[in-house]
Amino acid sequence: MNRFSWARFVAVAIKEFIQMRRDRLTFAMMVGIPLMQLGLFGFAINTDPKHLPAAVIDVDQSEYSRSFLAAMKNSGYFDLVQVTQSEVEADRLLASGKVQFVVNIPLGFSRDLLRAQRPTLLIEADASDPSATSNAIAALNELARSALAGDLHSTGNAIDLIIHRRYNPEGITQYNIVPGLMGVILTMTMIMMTGLAMTRERERGTMEHLLAMPVHPLEVMLGKIVPYILVGYIQVVLTLLISSQVFHVPIQGSLILLLGCVLVFIAANLSVGMLFSTIARNQMQAMQMTFFFFLPSMLLSGFMFPFRGMPLWAQRLGEILPLTHFLRLVRCIMLKGNGVLETLPHLWPLLLFMLVVIVLGLKRFKRTLD
Repeated sequence: MNRFSWARFVAVAIKEFIQMRRDRLTFAMMVGIPLMQLGLFGFAINTDPKHLPAAVIDVDQSEYSRSFLAAMKNSGYFDLVQVTQSEVEADRLLASGKVQFVVNIPLGFSRDLLRAQRPTLLIEADASDPSATSNAIAALNELARSALAGDLHSTGNAIDLIIHRRYNPEGITQYNIVPGLMGVILTMTMIMMTGLAMTRERERGTMEHLLAMPVHPLEVMLGKIVPYILVGYIQVVLTLLISSQVFHVPIQGSLILLLGCVLVFIAANLSVGMLFSTIARNQMQAMQMTFFFFLPSMLLSGFMFPFRGMPLWAQRLGEILPLTHFLRLVRCIMLKGNGVLETLPHLWPLLLFMLVVIVLGLKRFKRTLD
């Protein structure tokens, strides 16, 4: 056996560096993924969300009601974004996700305070994601004791605070996590399977046979996508069965509507996979690109961490990702029982994303044909 040679060792190392430099996509992933993780975990992730939007129904319109609302705002947990006199309108805002809380201050609130009769104040919270509201609710309990103490010169609780946790009154984490897993599983598997499909044909040499056939690029893309839609629905049915039978997650809304929204989400992810397959030169690169897309989807969609706890720039990035809107759709339908009109604001971004990615994929595929 030849003895160890430093010259041969250096030659092999230099050759490996040259090969690494030629594979620019893999090198970019090696550098980009750690930087993305540092940036997202360091700047975007926040488990204590502040400035949660709240609607106010202030029937009393007194100085004491205004003092309590000012104390809520000063706590940093609440932004009073809308004042309404209609409970129906407030309920619609809560169901659509436009507000996280509804504060209901009844008539006679100040009168009962002055008589030391401890008036009741109702606050409704969207508890479909318990982690997004838990700290804010804890702050409300403290405000019930201290907010009006200075005005009334009292050291005890001046009011009876009733907090109604809507859609998940017991704060069960599985009600939020298990339906969200459906979107996470579909994102990972649909993009990866489709991304590998075209690169596998290219590596095995069967792409030439496909290109020799008189087919339109759209026909090839649809032909590749449709079989995986069936696979996606099998995953969805299994997830729904396990979530309802094992974890007892309720399905308050229409199952047909949910399956229709699933179709749009599956198609959006499959189109991303097809786009990646036209960029990647081999299956390893397709898997790397899948992970590069999957990581921000997990962190910025609101699945692992409260969406409203992230900074504004991270929320804007999250709004681009299809998983963000699908999580809202699942929670709206399964936990809130929303119908078609309430789901449209979350459905059209998925459709727009899908159309844009399909157009980009078609352009890339035509270039591949040439």
